[in-house]
Amino acid sequence: MEGKINLLDLTVEEIQQLMVDLKQEKFRAKQIYQWVNKGIKDLDEMTNLSKSLREALGNVSTIRKLKIKHKLVSKIDGTTKYLFELEDGNIIESVLMVYKHGLTVCISSQLGCKMGCGFCASTGLGFIRDLTPGEILDQVLTIQTDAGKRVGNIVIMGIGEPLDNYDNIVKFLKLVNHPEGLNIGYRHVSLSTCGLVPEILKLSRENMPITLSISLHAPNDAIRGEIMPVNKKYSIDKIIEACKIYTEVTKRRITFEYAMISGLNDSRENALELARRIKGMLCHVNLIPINAIESASYKKSERRNIDQFREILEKYGIEATVRRELGADINAACGQLRRSMIANEERIKKNEEI
Repeated sequence: MEGKINLLDLTVEEIQQLMVDLKQEKFRAKQIYQWVNKGIKDLDEMTNLSKSLREALGNVSTIRKLKIKHKLVSKIDGTTKYLFELEDGNIIESVLMVYKHGLTVCISSQLGCKMGCGFCASTGLGFIRDLTPGEILDQVLTIQTDAGKRVGNIVIMGIGEPLDNYDNIVKFLKLVNHPEGLNIGYRHVSLSTCGLVPEILKLSRENMPITLSISLHAPNDAIRGEIMPVNKKYSIDKIIEACKIYTEVTKRRITFEYAMISGLNDSRENALELARRIKGMLCHVNLIPINAIESASYKKSERRNIDQFREILEKYGIEATVRRELGADINAACGQLRRSMIANEERIKKNEEI
C-alpha cells in the first residue's frame, strides 16, 4: 500500500497518462474515474475492466478510503457529524446538513490549522499536515454513500484554512466539478477563508466562480487582531480590497462571516463601523452565534444584540442573516468533536501511564 498512487487524487488526464504508462487503452481512464467517483472501495469492483487490467492497476495504485470512526446524528434536525480516520491514523471531521433543497456537506481541508483564531475549537491542537485532493474528495463520497442520497452542495469550512492548502484545494474543486465525477457546479461550492489576500486574488483568476466566505469577525483591526493572528499580516482594508477584486472578476457575491462574541464585537457601534466599511459592496453578512469552547473565555452574544446588529446592517442596505444553529446536541460546530475525542484519548493514555 505504501508508495502506491491514490486514484482519488488523480484527474482524468492523469489517469490517462497512467494508462499510457501501463500500456493500456486511454479510454479506460474515463471508466476508472467514474468508478472511483462512485465511492467504491476496491479495484475489483470495477466490473467493466478486465482482471489483467485490474491487476496491473493494483500493482501501482490503490483507493485510499476514509473509515468512519464515529458518527453522531442530531435528534433535533438530522444533522450528522462524522469523525473519519485516515490511513495514517489521523482524525478529521465532516458534517452533513439536511435542507429542503437537498444535502450539504461541510468538509475539512487540513489536519489541524496554523491560523490560531481565539474562538475556534481547532486552536491548540496544532497543525499536522495538508489533506490531499483525494482525502478532501473522499469526505464527500463517503458521506454520500452513507446517506444514500446525492450531495448537492459543498462547504469547505471544516478544520483547516483552505487557502493555506491552495494547490490541493484547487485540484479538489476540479475533481468534484468534473462531469464524469460528482459533477457539482462551482456555484454550489462555498469556501471559507480567514483572509489570505494573495490566495484570494489568485483564486479570482482560476475561472472557478465559487462562493467565497471571509471569516471577518470584527469591524476594525484592533478587535480582529485580538482574536485572529492573521490580521497582523493582512489588515481588514487589504482583505476588503481583495474581495472587491474577487467580486468584479467572478461576479459572485462575497459572504462575510461574523462570529457574535458578547462584549467584544457585538455592540451598536461595532455594527455601524462594519456597515460603513462594506456599504455598497456585493456582499452578504452571516452573523454566527458562537459555540463556547472549554479553553476560551468568549461567550455567545445575547439575542437582542444579534438582532440589533442585523437591523443596523440592513438599514445600510447590507443583506444580513443569522446562521441557524444546527446539530446543537451533537457538537456539530467544526472541531468540537475531534477536540473532545483527542482530549479523551489523551486522558486515557495518561491514566494508563499512571
